[in-house]
Amino acid sequence: MSLLLLLALSLLISVSGAKFSGRPGVNYGQLGNNLPSPADSVNLIKSLNAKRVKLYDANPKILTALNGTDITVSVMVPNELIVNISKSESLSDDWIRSNILPFYPTTKIRYLLVGNEILSSPDSELKSSLVPAMRKIQRSLKSLGVKKVKVGTTLAVDVLQSSFPPSSGEFRSDISGLVMKPMLQFLNRTKSFLFVDVYPYFAWAQDPTHVDLDYAIFESTNVTVTDPVTNLTYHNLFDQMIDAFVFAMKRLGYPDLRIWVAETGWPNNGDYDQIGANIYNAATYNRNVVKKLAADPPVGTPARPGKVLPAFVFALYNENQKTGPGTERHFGLLHPNGTQVYGIDLSGKTTEYKESLPAPENNEFYKGKIWCVVAKGANWTQLGDALSYACSQGNNTCDPIQRGGPCHKPDLTVLHASYAFSSYWAQFRKTGGTCSFNGLATQTIKDPSYGRCEFPSVTL
Repeated sequence: MSLLLLLALSLLISVSGAKFSGRPGVNYGQLGNNLPSPADSVNLIKSLNAKRVKLYDANPKILTALNGTDITVSVMVPNELIVNISKSESLSDDWIRSNILPFYPTTKIRYLLVGNEILSSPDSELKSSLVPAMRKIQRSLKSLGVKKVKVGTTLAVDVLQSSFPPSSGEFRSDISGLVMKPMLQFLNRTKSFLFVDVYPYFAWAQDPTHVDLDYAIFESTNVTVTDPVTNLTYHNLFDQMIDAFVFAMKRLGYPDLRIWVAETGWPNNGDYDQIGANIYNAATYNRNVVKKLAADPPVGTPARPGKVLPAFVFALYNENQKTGPGTERHFGLLHPNGTQVYGIDLSGKTTEYKESLPAPENNEFYKGKIWCVVAKGANWTQLGDALSYACSQGNNTCDPIQRGGPCHKPDLTVLHASYAFSSYWAQFRKTGGTCSFNGLATQTIKDPSYGRCEFPSVTL
């Protein structure tokens, strides 16, 4: 046998025998006004020993910075383009030409996600457009010569109408036949993955009385859950949530479709009314989930033992411009200055960390009064609209800051806005009102009242 043939055979064996790694990557969100440059961010991703990164768009500066690295990349079609792409092959082709072809293949784009948590949207047209858009994007990739790129979309756990016990896993009736069945068929045909966002934090925080914290952060030694139908035993909440998707797919006839965890993580901080969001729990959860996912041989889950479960940890940075509760801005492995919030190694090779973690102080609900005030660094030019919104939502919400009221300070918009935010939140928290106002507000346990002006508060 010739030397050339031997070399070719050796290469074929090495390629075909290459293992698909469960070593997790990281989600690279960009909703911050103080984040490092794309080039610096790529170096930071390398410092975490991540070999995969997921973007929430196809940012050309980031894709350029990733060029020539060995980091595999997942990019995303924005939600707002999905309806139009579902109706137009030419628009789909144009998107691939503009966002993929300039970088592929020297930037290792391997996954293309069509939208983010689309099936959590109330928009029926958007939901019905999802699978047609995925098909269009797949055809465009093929016709334009882009190979090795898997097409998918991300799903939140609210696509399941039943998830406990795991064997009862079932997709919501409004999407099961109309969206999920054709989606699973598409993913199966193209040998892609079901990309799912799995957050034990939120499942635990909704019911911390009945869900054990150690079970949620992989630290439980004596808490297990046994599925009465399958007799499978669960030692952590993560596996339990994953297997609910396994059984939901099985119900629709796709028992073997691969799962990819598109997001998982734990917040390192949050608002006063958000239990368990702290550095200790975040470090413990993320270190343990990395250890599980990167294990060799793979651990899998009770329903799929020994199977590789690829994943992306959320997120690279604490992002200060994310809206919603405080936890949304504190899922980062890194501070915006590039320093680690806590020691973490995404390769899974580090099993012992020398640093001592700060003791958790909010693993039980805060008991006391909380106020909602203007956040430090808030954009003052936006306060007027937020103030007007808060005052227009309820009866007498802002009476004390009107002319003649005890809190009337006509030259101090910040004080008026703080009063309005606190009053709105106190009135509407039980019906879903939040202390956020697009990042303009924050919670405080320091009473902002002054003189005869008493700010309304929330008591937990």
